[in-house]
Amino acid sequence: MKVVSLFSGCGGLDLGFIRSGHDIIWANDNDADAVQTYMTNIGEHIKLGDIREIDSETIPDSDIIIGGFPCQGFSIANLKRSKEDERNKLYLEFYRIIHDKQPKFFVAENVKGLLSLEKGKVVELIADDFRKAGYRVSYSLFNCADYGVPQIRKRVIFFGIREDIDINIMFPQPTHSEKPEITGLKPWVTMSQALSHIPEPSEKCDIPNHVFSEYKVFSNKNFTGHRQVDPDKPSPTILARGNGGGGVVVIHHPNNHRRLSVRETAVIQTFPDDFVFLGSKTSCYRQIGNAVPPLFAEKIARQFSNIELFNTVLT
Repeated sequence: MKVVSLFSGCGGLDLGFIRSGHDIIWANDNDADAVQTYMTNIGEHIKLGDIREIDSETIPDSDIIIGGFPCQGFSIANLKRSKEDERNKLYLEFYRIIHDKQPKFFVAENVKGLLSLEKGKVVELIADDFRKAGYRVSYSLFNCADYGVPQIRKRVIFFGIREDIDINIMFPQPTHSEKPEITGLKPWVTMSQALSHIPEPSEKCDIPNHVFSEYKVFSNKNFTGHRQVDPDKPSPTILARGNGGGGVVVIHHPNNHRRLSVRETAVIQTFPDDFVFLGSKTSCYRQIGNAVPPLFAEKIARQFSNIELFNTVLT
């Protein structure tokens, strides 16, 4: 299917859709480094610019619109989050383009904190907006660790199906579990397992982006970036706090002797080892932390992969 991608970042969500056989025909983001990363690894169909300044008519028609509208205003990490936060209003740009372009389907991603914002009123407001635009809307909370991602990363996924499309699309079922002996599923993938093929940065290797933050490692402070990690569990959430002028919170390596390198955070996020990130070290960490894990994105995208069998319904 033809896909338009909004708030694309470095392309984690897009990569998952490409791996599932879909064709990304147009993408957009306003982060210059992320756009350069995207162009280097995925394609030159991405446009750098503020989505608020892009007319819907200049965006090509597509079967699916996908995107993770900026989540900083929604995040539980932002204790002052509010429905009045300007960053929260960017979902209206996602809504505008869906309303104007009327794709057959849409997929939207956001943080867990969206569910509790204003005691659940905001998420329902968003869902109602999409329903008024002519879509059947469902949403659910997912833990990416349940889909083979070596990371505890909880995200809200919206599915939208245009009202005239007589097809139901189900959310993907988990493939992994914290308690495989009970569920019969595969066990969660641990940090140590995921990073077992990555040598120390001090060793000779040609792995791109294998540089790390030398910010001191603490083990006795109750703060995300200072907590020791359990090598036999999935990683804590890879974060993207900070902006172009500030740093990010970098998780400990599973040996707790240093922080993860840029490449190691990308591995935890399930990017391929040859996916190259451009920009400063801080920018690369941020791009990765903002991304949807490509492996999880692929599981989402597969739900749409067989729909072309129903071309008579979709035309």
